[in-house]
Amino acid sequence: MLRRVRQSLRQVLLLMARRPDLLGGAVVLSVLLVLALVLTCSRAKDVVAAARPPVRFFSAEAPIVDLYMGQLDQVERLRSVAEVSLIFFYAPWCAHSMAARQEVQQVAKKLAKQVQFVAVNCWYSLGKCRRQNRFYHYPIIQLFYRRFGPIEYKGPVVALYVESFILRVITPLTYLPSRATLEEFLSNHEPRVVGFFQFNSSPQPPGYITYLSSALQALKRDFRGVVRFGVVTNKQVAEAIALKEDESVYLHRILNSSLIFPRLERNFTSEGICSWVFENHQTVLKWLQPPGTKSRLLEQELTKGPALLLFLPHNPLGSKPDPILHQIADIAVRYHSCEINDHSGSDGRSSFLCCQSVLLPESRTSVCEVCLRSSGQSRSSSSVRCSFPSTAQGGDVWRPHLRHCCLYRLPAPVATDSSSSVDCSNLLSSYSPFSQYSACCRPVEPQLNESQAKEGPDMQRLMPPPLSVPPSSVTQQTGDGITGLRCQTNRTLRFYLLDVALNWPLAVRLGATGNSTAALHQEAGDPGDGSSHRSFAAIVNLKDEVHYVLHRSPAATLTESLEAFIRNFSAPYSLLQRHLVGEEDRKGGEEEARRHRPLITELTTSSFLPSVMDLQKDVLLIYYTQWCGFCSILNHIIIHLARLLQENSTITVARVNVARNDLPWEFMVDHVPSILLFPRYRKHLSVKFPDDLPITLPNLLHFVLQHSGSAHDADKPVASSVKADGSGAAAVLRAEFLALQREVQTLHSARERLSQQLAQLWRDNRRLTFDSLILESQNTELQRERQSLEEQHQEKSRLLGKAVRRLQELADTSENLLNENTLLRILLRALRDRTEEVEEEEEEVEEEEIMEPEQKRSHMAS
Repeated sequence: MLRRVRQSLRQVLLLMARRPDLLGGAVVLSVLLVLALVLTCSRAKDVVAAARPPVRFFSAEAPIVDLYMGQLDQVERLRSVAEVSLIFFYAPWCAHSMAARQEVQQVAKKLAKQVQFVAVNCWYSLGKCRRQNRFYHYPIIQLFYRRFGPIEYKGPVVALYVESFILRVITPLTYLPSRATLEEFLSNHEPRVVGFFQFNSSPQPPGYITYLSSALQALKRDFRGVVRFGVVTNKQVAEAIALKEDESVYLHRILNSSLIFPRLERNFTSEGICSWVFENHQTVLKWLQPPGTKSRLLEQELTKGPALLLFLPHNPLGSKPDPILHQIADIAVRYHSCEINDHSGSDGRSSFLCCQSVLLPESRTSVCEVCLRSSGQSRSSSSVRCSFPSTAQGGDVWRPHLRHCCLYRLPAPVATDSSSSVDCSNLLSSYSPFSQYSACCRPVEPQLNESQAKEGPDMQRLMPPPLSVPPSSVTQQTGDGITGLRCQTNRTLRFYLLDVALNWPLAVRLGATGNSTAALHQEAGDPGDGSSHRSFAAIVNLKDEVHYVLHRSPAATLTESLEAFIRNFSAPYSLLQRHLVGEEDRKGGEEEARRHRPLITELTTSSFLPSVMDLQKDVLLIYYTQWCGFCSILNHIIIHLARLLQENSTITVARVNVARNDLPWEFMVDHVPSILLFPRYRKHLSVKFPDDLPITLPNLLHFVLQHSGSAHDADKPVASSVKADGSGAAAVLRAEFLALQREVQTLHSARERLSQQLAQLWRDNRRLTFDSLILESQNTELQRERQSLEEQHQEKSRLLGKAVRRLQELADTSENLLNENTLLRILLRALRDRTEEVEEEEEEVEEEEIMEPEQKRSHMAS
């Protein structure tokens, strides 16, 4: 075996000695293979770069313990030595964490002596916080009050709000030493809880710690602190709210009677008190505090029903009560006060005013309202229902009085006070031992907001007539018109407050601008320039996909404007107009349009109705959006059509972007692109371009000429418009002739343009035909050349194959010859060696033969 290997190695070495290029190539390949293996193995170890070590997130000057290595075990040690601790979990790469860093530092500098601030890097992979917690967003703020917690803060990470939240955790209970402070504490619109504990027997009564824990439980359930907790230690002060027993808890409610915690029915524990408070508390105003990140807080509230959104300036740390907020809270309380609709008479009995809209066939301009005042009901009755006599019993009795009231009544002077009494022109009375009724009739006048009042008679002309209002029976109060309105309508409103500084982009999306912003702070003595105090109010009805904006004039007070706004929304025949949000018109666009008529008019929300409803023009309207690809393909067709119709001043080509401009429901379309034609003098007979017809220039032109107002007027008989006198008939005929002449000229010019375009198209087609013939001939020549080249390629390939085979044979022959030559050399070498050995043997034999006689001679001589 070794012998064969040696022979093979000798052969290889001999071949390499004869062909040095083969030796060099083998050496180069070996070196490259070794280098590739070395580089691959070295990179496999360091493919992923090591993470950089974490660094401090907060500055060293800030009074915050920054555990940037994720040492969660040190958090427990720091919490144990502090009464109140704030834990800030962050990720160094998170933009929200970076934005909150400055706010938390600002709060820490103010409250460092009262609160222990700790920041934990919960993103470091080797830290204990990352291994034990699974946070899905950053930052996360948690507060601990001694051993109670965590209380998570989910509001906006703004210094004022964070500081307000920390102060509420530090002082969860408000001490009420006197009746004045108790009355001031209970006068707020927010729910209030008062606990009575006597500190005579011991420093801390056993129920006080439970009550304190219940206040912290309330903050844990609702971080906004809607429910405030107070504590009374004086027995005389507690008797003001009927608290006589020690360790009693009192829940103050604005709308219904207040409650005392039932210790016989519920366990006196922190969870029990907190659950009882949240089950029975009442709120009329709710603050919405979106966290500033992706959240469904606003959607969850708007899906509950119509909402009144009030954007007001808010200072969470403000100690003085806001007069504007106080007025809004008063309106909300009266709106929800369903049991305050009664008006006591002189005899101590209450009276109720129930009204019903009655439609009279004789009247077509107004609706009469019949109001029955029911007297003699007890104030303790839980509910009062309006009961009107049926038509068979008493309906025909007051019909003449209603006719006299509504048709022949003189117009009453304008009342300066909204709470003026109802004028009774006729009185019908009947006696009953249980009730007494009196009927009054008056025309119902619509309540307009400020934006509608500015429109004047035009707006009233566009409003639906009062006869379209269905008969309704509602209970109304004889006072301000908003007290108890929540229980008188099916369109119940929810009141929400938002900080205008944090949520102004939302107000802008709803329609707030610098001019339309309600200057609510003018009554409080503010300048009202809108720079420092911007306010806005809107009603959003998510179910109907509409919202209304309050446009308040400086002459009206805040209370009057909001009450009228709420009444108009709650009325069954509401005259509020849906607010449409659209693109702002470009500055100077109208002046430019007046000087130079645009080829295609771009419509917005504000200019849509005036342009489309122009009775003197036929309007071809194209609906499109910026994301519609097919709409952009049709642009050149629309431009050609607009150029053809440019000389006709009675036809306007317009388009509207429905993705950026809200339109009235009756003008919306179900898909884009859509094309509608609004003919002049017949706007109610608008025509839609057929969906099954291709949108081409001839089809569009035929559609416009077929359905335009000029074509419709030409089809009318001349006799229908001819006057009695001959001059009038001649004038009408002349006008018709001129109109037809203009239409004919327009058609001629359009035909000439089409003829020119067709001629140009024919020339282009002919040129393209010639070019195609030339290209075909060139293609044929190229095909022939390709075939010849392929034949030559095949022939060369065949010859090359033969040459390769011959070369291969020569190489094999040469290799065989080399092998034979090597063998011959080896044999020659072996023969030489053999010959030398034979010669040496012969020489030795000859020497031996020569030596033998000499030996014999010497022997004989001896």
